[in-house]
Amino acid sequence: MKVRNIVLFIVAAAVALPVLAAPMKPGKWQITAQMSMAGMDMKMPANTFERCITPEEAEKPQPPKQRNDDCKVEDYKLDGNTLTYKINCAKTGATGEGKITFNNDSYEGGLHLTTQGRDVTVTYTAKRLGDCDK
Repeated sequence: MKVRNIVLFIVAAAVALPVLAAPMKPGKWQITAQMSMAGMDMKMPANTFERCITPEEAEKPQPPKQRNDDCKVEDYKLDGNTLTYKINCAKTGATGEGKITFNNDSYEGGLHLTTQGRDVTVTYTAKRLGDCDK
């Protein structure tokens, strides 16, 4: 009886391992980005949107897309549940570094950009809402 329980535990752990290895769960996510600029007292309105994250995207999550398609993610590093990256926007000359920490069904992080001599900070928060719409 004990051997059977041990075998069942090992099989269950082996099946669960791929799910636990991903830093975030696939599904419908609500992502909020709040931008602030150095020297600007007025708070800019937050941008909130929903996005369906596929199982493949959950295994290798990417930073939220920038409005400027010109921006390229470089130095992508996923270490456990923490993603660090650099961003380079050739047309605008913007460069920056970001960090996001995942907690399976939520994440938070930020991006610090320098563009046209100004410092810009974008703070990200996100939560999983459930399964994707069919």
